[in-house]
Amino acid sequence: MSNRRNFIKQMVTAGIVSSIPSTFSIAGNKTSSALLTKQNKPKDIIWANLLHLSFNMWHDSTPLELRDENYEWKTSDEAYKWALGYRPFLTFDEPSWNTLLQEMADVGVNMVVIDLGDAVQYESHLEIAVRDAWTIDKLRSELAKMRKMGLEPIPKLNFSAIHDVWLGDYARKVSTKEYYEVCSDLISEVIEIFNYPRFFHLGMDEEGFELPGRDFVVVRKNHIWWGDLYFFISQVEKKGVRPWIWADYGWDHPEEFYNKMPKSVVQSNWYYGASFDFNKLSDRSKTMVGFYQDLQTHGYDQIPTGSNHSNDINFESTTEYCKKVIDPSNLLGFMQTPWRPTLALCMDRHQKAVEQLGRAIRKY
Repeated sequence: MSNRRNFIKQMVTAGIVSSIPSTFSIAGNKTSSALLTKQNKPKDIIWANLLHLSFNMWHDSTPLELRDENYEWKTSDEAYKWALGYRPFLTFDEPSWNTLLQEMADVGVNMVVIDLGDAVQYESHLEIAVRDAWTIDKLRSELAKMRKMGLEPIPKLNFSAIHDVWLGDYARKVSTKEYYEVCSDLISEVIEIFNYPRFFHLGMDEEGFELPGRDFVVVRKNHIWWGDLYFFISQVEKKGVRPWIWADYGWDHPEEFYNKMPKSVVQSNWYYGASFDFNKLSDRSKTMVGFYQDLQTHGYDQIPTGSNHSNDINFESTTEYCKKVIDPSNLLGFMQTPWRPTLALCMDRHQKAVEQLGRAIRKY
C-alpha cells in the first residue's frame, strides 16, 4: 500500500490524479483484465523491426567537428556518430525508408516499431518538432501505406530521462505538472494518429546508467521512477492500448520489479552479445540473458529483442535461445533493433538486420 500512497501523493502534487483510469491497479501486479483479454495474445507471432524517424535520443550536444548540417560523411560509422548528437532538423532519408519497408514486407516482417520523437509536427505541441518534421497527414499516409503492405505500425516515444532529448526543454522538467501534461497530450495524440494501435512502446530503458554524451542529466529513482511509469501506463491503457517497455530496470532491481511491474506491460528484455553460453558470459551478461527466463518464471508477456549493432549473429541466436526458455503463451514475438538512423549511408546495417529477420522467420 505504501507504493500506491506514494504514487497517489505524487500525482496529486502534479494535479493529474483524475487522469488515472479506474481499471488500473498499482498495488502488486494487478492490472486491467479487460485490456489483457482484448489485446493479450496475437494470432501470429510478431516479427518486428525498429526504425527511426527521429534519432534525437542519446546526446544533448554534438562534437564540434560534426555540427555542420552539410558535413559529408565517409562511412556508416561516421554517419552514426554524427546522428548521435542532437540535431534541430530531421535526420532521415525517405528513399531508404521506402526501400526498407518493402524489404521487410518481402521477408515476412509483420510489425514496424516507429521511434517518433521530435520528427512529427504534433498539433498539441508543435514546439517539439524539428525542422522538416513530418506533418500529421504525411504520417497518417505512411501508416496507411504500411498497413497495405502487411506491416503493423506501432508508435514509440521513449520517456526514459536518459533518452528524452527529443522532448526539448520539457526533458529538463521531468516529473513536474507541466511535464505530465505534455506527455499526456503527446501520448493521446499519437494513439489517435495511429488509430488506436495494439501496443505503445514507452521506452524507459537505461535510466540511471552512466551514458556518455550528456551535458545535462536528469535521473529518476525509487518511487518517483515508478510513479512516472505508472502515469505513462495509465495514459496508454485508458485508451485501450497495451503498454510496452524495455525490461532492463529489472536487471538491477529484480524483486522490486516483480512486485511492482503490472502484468499488462509487455516486456522487451535485450541482449546484443554473440554468445548465449553461460559458461562463457560475464556476470553482467549472465544477468541480461538470464532475465528472459526470470520474466517467464514470473509470468510476463515478452517480445525479446536482438540487434546487429555489435555482431551479425545475435538476432538469430536470440530467437533460438528464447524459444527454449519462454513458454509460447508468453512469447508474443521478437524485435530486431539496428540502432542506426534511417540514412542512405547506414543502409548496409539496416538491410543486414532485415536479412537476419528473414532467416529467423524461415527457421522458426
